[in-house]
Amino acid sequence: MEPKKNPNVDPKRNSAIFFQLGLAAIVVLTYFAIELKTYEKDLSGLTSKIDNSFLDEEVPITQQLNQPPPPPPPPPPAAPEIIKVVEDKKEIIETKVQSTETNQAEVVVKAEKVVVAIEDEPEVDVPFAIIEDVPLFPGCEGVPKDKRKDCFQEKIQNHIKKNFQYPEAALDAGHQGRVFVSFVIEKDGSVTIANMRAPYPTLEKEAQRIMSKLPKMIPGKQRGKPVRMTMSIPITFKLN
Repeated sequence: MEPKKNPNVDPKRNSAIFFQLGLAAIVVLTYFAIELKTYEKDLSGLTSKIDNSFLDEEVPITQQLNQPPPPPPPPPPAAPEIIKVVEDKKEIIETKVQSTETNQAEVVVKAEKVVVAIEDEPEVDVPFAIIEDVPLFPGCEGVPKDKRKDCFQEKIQNHIKKNFQYPEAALDAGHQGRVFVSFVIEKDGSVTIANMRAPYPTLEKEAQRIMSKLPKMIPGKQRGKPVRMTMSIPITFKLN
């Protein structure tokens, strides 16, 4: 099959020639651009003249003539010629100021009151573990000071064993357990039960009876003064 287009009008026929001509033109333009020279302009012939004549002009000093002077200050007021003395006939009542000074007797009384207020210190319960001088249980008077705590605990245990009786109601009901008793040895050596915790009322009643039989003791001391001492011990009720 023959092509329908005329080969004489084919645009690609002379494309190689056109490419070579364009390449040659670019080479020539590049050469002329490289060989092109430029020269600096000579500005020595050009001069500029600045007009400074206005700086030499003298400005005349102008003054305002025939100006009135400022008015003089006013004169001071004249002093009165006669001074009249007026007598004050009104009586002035003097107010007596009461003295705030105190005598020696009042000062002594106030000082005594202050001393009394300082001596009134709040009572503080001291635990058995930190008290300096533990209460003396009867029979521990001759024991050395460093062994009085052991003697006190031993006497308390012996007292509980000596007075211990298992309640019949607790035996019948099969009640057993541990009763925690907190008590206070007062400043006069008497014993006061502070708190009790027991699993059954029958056991609590028996523990209270035992502790109520504690004898009166010599009170404990802290810094050389009698104090209230607190202590807590357990009493165990156990069925064989």
